[in-house]
Amino acid sequence: MVILKKAVENDDCKDKIEKLLFSLGIGFQDVSLYILAFIHRSIVNERPDFTPEHNERLEFLWDAVLELIITDNLFKDFPLKNEWELTDIRSALVRGKNLAKVSKDLHFDEYLFLWKWEELWWGRNNEYLLANCLEAFLWAIYLDIGLLWASQFINQYVYPTLKYIIEHNLFKDFKSLIQEYSQAKYDITPTYEVLKSEWPDHNKTFEVWVFIGKDCVWVGIGSSKKKAQEVAALNAYEKKEEWKI
Repeated sequence: MVILKKAVENDDCKDKIEKLLFSLGIGFQDVSLYILAFIHRSIVNERPDFTPEHNERLEFLWDAVLELIITDNLFKDFPLKNEWELTDIRSALVRGKNLAKVSKDLHFDEYLFLWKWEELWWGRNNEYLLANCLEAFLWAIYLDIGLLWASQFINQYVYPTLKYIIEHNLFKDFKSLIQEYSQAKYDITPTYEVLKSEWPDHNKTFEVWVFIGKDCVWVGIGSSKKKAQEVAALNAYEKKEEWKI
């Protein structure tokens, strides 16, 4: 049992998350794990009386489980594709932008527990927050009722996004695409700069800017430098017509 103090003792909070779980058809046992999935660290920092924990604890190991299930699906569904093709498609499926879309479609933004200033600064539609929330929620399912239920949730809500990803070529390597575009149009190779990193060493957040020459064209946030660069490249490429160079 995860001890969340007032978070789980609060009937409104508990009822709200239980209704969400019922609507998703999840036969939960320990509702506190799911409440924890929606608690952002800003609440812990500003309201330690509300809860001593936040959802980053649940995110910690989820990448491996998520990738295992997605990899198994792709291997079975695409027996003729090469390894590098499957790797690119898997990366697109587990990319933060895609997970954030799934999270938003499930209205998880309405359940996030944020400190008011965090909400004003980042907003509930922030892709990084939404992706982290979904990952924490998936890990809560795994811890609470096991891998089979977690797999069912992924196969119902995450894996079906594959059709959209393939139709819109979202499985491509956007760092390569943005480099090709920038070199062709400006004869400049993009560079990436870490603006800042926050939080403890075991759970850092990186903010990376992508530059075309001296001009910053976009920013990306991720749990590693590589992920932040990929987010920055994806965002920059999608908005390439808006670059001011």
